[in-house]
This record gives sequence, C-alpha cells and structure tokens, in this order.
Amino acid sequence: MAFDLQASLAEFDRARFRALLTSLAAIFAGRPHLLLPFDEVADKLRLRRSLYRGVRPVEVGQIVGSVGKVGDFDRDFHPLRPESRLRWARIHRAMQAAEFLPPIQLYQVGEVYFVLDGHHRVSAAREQGQEYIDAEVIELPTPVSLAPGVSPLELIVKAEQAGFLEQTGLDRLRPEARMEAAQPGLYDILLDHIAVHRYYMGVEQQREVAWEEAVAHWYDQVYLPIVRVIREQDIPARFPQRTETELYVWIIDHRHFLSAEAGQDVPAEEAGSDFAERFGEQTLWERWKRLLGSG
Repeated sequence: MAFDLQASLAEFDRARFRALLTSLAAIFAGRPHLLLPFDEVADKLRLRRSLYRGVRPVEVGQIVGSVGKVGDFDRDFHPLRPESRLRWARIHRAMQAAEFLPPIQLYQVGEVYFVLDGHHRVSAAREQGQEYIDAEVIELPTPVSLAPGVSPLELIVKAEQAGFLEQTGLDRLRPEARMEAAQPGLYDILLDHIAVHRYYMGVEQQREVAWEEAVAHWYDQVYLPIVRVIREQDIPARFPQRTETELYVWIIDHRHFLSAEAGQDVPAEEAGSDFAERFGEQTLWERWKRLLGSG
C-alpha cells in the first residue's frame, strides 16, 4: 500500500487549523493550551537527581511538555510553525508506512513527560490516534504528584509543596503523609505552624528542639488529630472542593477564635462541628428538613 506525502501535508494543514480552534477554546475556557516548559518545571519543583529508566512504551497523552520547543506545538501537540510542514509530513508518512523510527527521548516528572527529542514524532503519533510511543526515559524524581492537564496555578502550588517537603523532610519522616492544597500560600502557613509548635515544645521541655523532631511531633500531635476529626465528622462532604489540608488550616484557626471567645481551650471536635455548621454547604437531608420545617 502506497502512502502519499501530499496526504500527509494536507494532514499537517488540518492539524494546524485544529491548533487554532483548540487555542481559542482554551482561552475562552481558561484552560492551559501551551506545552509546559521543562526548565521552569525543573526549577520550581527543585528537580536535582536523574535516573535512567531505559526504553519503554509511554502513553502519548501523558506527554505534556517540552525541552526548548514550547512554541512549536500546543498542549495537544498540534504543530504551530508552518516551516516544519515538510518534516512533519515525512514523519507522518513514515509512521503510516510502519517504517522504523528511533525511540523519542523523554524526561519523566511525576506522571507526565517532557520531550527532549522527537517532538514531530509525538505530534504525528497523536494525529494518527496512536496511544503509545516507544521512548528512552530519564526520570527526575519528585515527592509531589504532577498529572496531565496541570495548570499554571497548580504548578505554582506544586512548587510550594515541593519546597515544603524539602524544608520539612516530611515525605521521609512520615512517608504515609498526604498533604495537598489547591491554593497558593497554604504551605507557608503550615511552615509557620511547625515553627510555632517547635518554639512551644522548647519552652515546655526547656531545651533546643531539633527541627525534624518538631516536624514529626507536629504532624503526629497537631495535624493528625485535626484530620481525624475532619474524617470522623465527614466535614469534606460540606466542603467538596477543599482538601483535608486546607480544612485543617481553617479549623485550627477557627478553634483559636472560639477559644479566645470562650476564654478557655475549645476541643477540636467542637471546633470542627461548629466550623462545618457555620460555613459548610448544607447536606441534602438538612435541606429537606428545612424545607419540610418551613412548610
């Protein structure tokens, strides 16, 4: 079966038109539509180590970034530059003809990949609906999760999370810990909580408390008890868009407010239930009770 270069050239033109439509839709929807720049991600997430993972099949949909060519393709790897038309078409035709092409080269960060070499092959593969592509993978380990579709705001938060883990070592001290936030600034608040906790530990025990000791003690004796209250009272059902870590920050601040108002320490359970009652969404059953009660 012959494969026509002209057909591949026409496919390139259609792919560039789809890039225009995709960019307009993304702008109106407020979604990211450009490739993630690897250098920026590596800097924000403090990526320092690399591990060679060899050649293996990689899901094409998980390739979301580039090393040095973020302006040549959009997030879906539609081609953006007309000067790459002939090269792209030749690769597209070669793929259709099942000709041998060398593996692409990727950096892996979390669950996503960045193209070091092979941008046109990724683009042509996506246009043909190819699910997997052979790749030589170099992983740059990170303690934070990074998934396809990550937005610039989410990347900022992930960078803050990486900084928090680097400063606290919590991922090493408590590997089971899962502390996630959706808004910037929260990890700085957590660092302040740990610093204050360390200070009062030192005052109570009349000694200099090591930073890592304070981190572990804060997690065990302050953070986890609040999280248990959050889970036992099913508080996330009242705040469906918020994480346990965000709820921890809000509830502990609310507890301080209630304690100051009452002139005595308010239990975490009381603070949690009062916070949910005052600020949480009503459950379906509560809405029915209010409706029936007002009838």
